[in-house]
Amino acid sequence: MKILAAGDIHGDTRRVQELAEQAEKEQVDLVVLCGDLTQNDESTKGLIGPFLNKNKKVVIIPGNHETLATADFLAQLYDVTNLHGYSIKNNNIGLFGCGGANIGTAQLTEKEIFETLNQGFQNVKELEKKIMITHVHPTNTKMEKFSEFVLGSKGVENAVRTFKPDLLLCSHVHEAEGIEEMLGGTKVINVGRTGKIINI
Repeated sequence: MKILAAGDIHGDTRRVQELAEQAEKEQVDLVVLCGDLTQNDESTKGLIGPFLNKNKKVVIIPGNHETLATADFLAQLYDVTNLHGYSIKNNNIGLFGCGGANIGTAQLTEKEIFETLNQGFQNVKELEKKIMITHVHPTNTKMEKFSEFVLGSKGVENAVRTFKPDLLLCSHVHEAEGIEEMLGGTKVINVGRTGKIINI
C-alpha cells in the first residue's frame, strides 16, 4: 500500500490541489488527512473533492480546529471514512484513529483519546500491519519539544505502548513537520501540510 498523508491544511484549497496532484503522480492507494483540515470549522469547500476527482480513496480525522461534527459532515458529504473511533482494512493492513486533541475545538481527555483508539484497534488487532492515525502527537517524543504550548498526548503515548502499531501518523505541531522518530517499536511521523509518501 502506498499512502499520501498530510495534516494542518487549515482551509488552504491551493495546498489541497497540490496534494491531489501529488497523489495522482505518485499513484497512491490512499490519502490520509490527519486533522486541522479547516480553520475553526470554516472553509470546508475544496478540501476533499480534489482527491476524489483524481479517483483517490480518502480517510480523515478531525483536528483541534474542527469539531467531530464537521469531520462527520465532510465524511458523509463526500462518502469518505472518518477514522475517529473507527478502522479500515486493506488486505493485511489496518488503519485506526482518533481525531481531536487535548486542546482546542474538539478537546478530549487523555482517557477519551486512549479509549477512542482502543475502539478502532479492536477491529484490526489481528492484522499483520497496523497504522494508527491521530492529530496530536504522543508525549515523550522529540516533536513534543518543538513547541512550548502545543503539548503531546499521554493518551496517544499510552495507546502506542499498549497497541504497538507499526506506524503512527500525526500532525498538530507545525514546527515538527517531517520529523520521524521511534517510540518503542513504533515509527512516529509528523506528516505536516507538505505531506509524506509512505510505502507499507
